[in-house]
Amino acid sequence: MNPQILDKPVSESNQCFTLYDVSWDQFEAIEAALDFPRIRLAYLDGTLDIMTPLSDEHEDGKTTIRKLLEVYLEEKSIRFYARGSKTIGNIRLCGRKEPDESYNLLTKKDIPDLVIEVVVTSGGVNVLEIYKRVKVPEVWFWGKGTLSIYHLREQEYEQIEQSELLPEFDLALFVRCANIPDQYDAVVEFRNALRAQKQEN
Repeated sequence: MNPQILDKPVSESNQCFTLYDVSWDQFEAIEAALDFPRIRLAYLDGTLDIMTPLSDEHEDGKTTIRKLLEVYLEEKSIRFYARGSKTIGNIRLCGRKEPDESYNLLTKKDIPDLVIEVVVTSGGVNVLEIYKRVKVPEVWFWGKGTLSIYHLREQEYEQIEQSELLPEFDLALFVRCANIPDQYDAVVEFRNALRAQKQEN
């Protein structure tokens, strides 16, 4: 690794290490040097967040959210394609990140329709700015037991109360089940509640 990289301004928070004034070439050099499991990088306009290691809290939360969403899509017979953590962004956009989870709805596309981020710690990179440049229609943030939804308008993301991609999505039920400590119990309760709603209708 180029020793000049270590001279960059640095800030540190719990599980996140941020470097500033990092060129794209330096970013790629760091990425190659840090090729370890459970390390995530986010880069935007010279700012680089290194999130390591991804905590059990993050990974458990991500998996629970993923399972609940996929149960909803299956129960509602909504065709979807899970894209996982496929890297989003490039040098032309001067930004790149691996989402925690991402999905295409109805058909496969180059850009995910929905990205999910589980927030345990924060860094210096504006994640929404990366997704705006890529033109991801909707981004969900899960953190501290709540779900925040952002939908892309013409120029900026707007925080909304209800998903526009999934207008019938029961947000209150989802949040309640996502906060159940046991993942298996959370999924079972969510599925049973969806089926009960279907029978009532």
